[in-house]
Amino acid sequence: MREIIIIGGGPAGLMAAERLSCSPGVQVTVYDVMPSLGRKFLMAGVGGMNITHSEALDTFVSRYGPQAAEIRPWLDAFGPQAIREWIHGLGIETFVGSSGRVFPREMKAAPLLRAWLQRLRQRGVRFQVRHRWQGWSADGRLRFQGPEQEVLVRGAAVLLALGGGSWPQLGSDAAWVPVFAAAGIPVTPLKPANCGFTVAWSEHLRTRFAGAAVKTVRASCCGPAPEGRQGEFNITEYGIEGGLIYALAAPLRDALLAGQPAVLYLDLLPGRSLADVQAALLQPRGRDSLANHLRRRLGISGVKAALLHELLPAAGLRDMAELARHIKHLPLPVVAARPLAEAISTAGGVAFSAVNADLMLTQHPGVFVAGEMLDWEAPTGGYLLTACLASGYRAGEGILRWLQA
Repeated sequence: MREIIIIGGGPAGLMAAERLSCSPGVQVTVYDVMPSLGRKFLMAGVGGMNITHSEALDTFVSRYGPQAAEIRPWLDAFGPQAIREWIHGLGIETFVGSSGRVFPREMKAAPLLRAWLQRLRQRGVRFQVRHRWQGWSADGRLRFQGPEQEVLVRGAAVLLALGGGSWPQLGSDAAWVPVFAAAGIPVTPLKPANCGFTVAWSEHLRTRFAGAAVKTVRASCCGPAPEGRQGEFNITEYGIEGGLIYALAAPLRDALLAGQPAVLYLDLLPGRSLADVQAALLQPRGRDSLANHLRRRLGISGVKAALLHELLPAAGLRDMAELARHIKHLPLPVVAARPLAEAISTAGGVAFSAVNADLMLTQHPGVFVAGEMLDWEAPTGGYLLTACLASGYRAGEGILRWLQA
């Protein structure tokens, strides 16, 4: 019996355990720093467990941007449809929402995780919690700080699935980065992904509108562009966050890192043309205030009106043609990305140049890497979880191939 050590009990590590546990002659042991497994997985499912997406595979793959070529083989082997079939095999029904996103019927992560762990235990997978990986000993064994003492372990193969640096309170605290650096393994600096941004709000807007939702707008970033995303976002005390912001977080963040202006451009009325907006504003307003004119003619009030007052000079509010242009293309400068610990996910990580096609570290034969530790990022909408699961499956297959070589 050959023991395989998996470090990290999130989706990538557990999926590798799932694949390996089907193979005879293999004993799988999963180590995790937390008192229980899948904590970030559970937290991600609090608002409705979005598992994957039902769109065509080529479109799905394109969501991974510059890393799409590296991730494509994972998804060819264990993609969105295979993930749905796997979940059904656990006794969990799924459905496709109006957005194309795929959810468990109960919209919760806990039943899925419970059924998954039960099956892994039935297949003989062992779990060691409250064990923090601390690197390698001088003779190449894995070092863990256990609840009472240091533990040294050697396995026939090792998978590291330790996550990135977001939500560190749930276990992904990036403590592995200096260990990898000391071992000479190339790691791209970790950056926040799917994150909010700091905006220099006035005290008036901050106190009056923090928590307000800006609904049904279209946004593009870092320059005028015909494309964009439609959705909504929230005003916060520090700036902006929400699904529409997360979808554009990568270019905003990268512009800031490059020392360039990072500007979000808002179309406050995506269902109306510029000509239509101009015509409405140029109607005589009589004794109406600007606020009443915007409300009566265009339905703009509340937080949308506040954004116009916040972001435009007085002259821009007096000139109706200029105001119309800004309603359709309102620049919102952002100051900084929110800290990595607040982000939904992480960009950066172990460089793909450091691993082979089976996700084994080329400098460390028999040591594999999967999940958010690798240098890729994806938008929300099921893409993050799908790639984590698919990478774990790929690494599990790679471990079996390496053991048989």
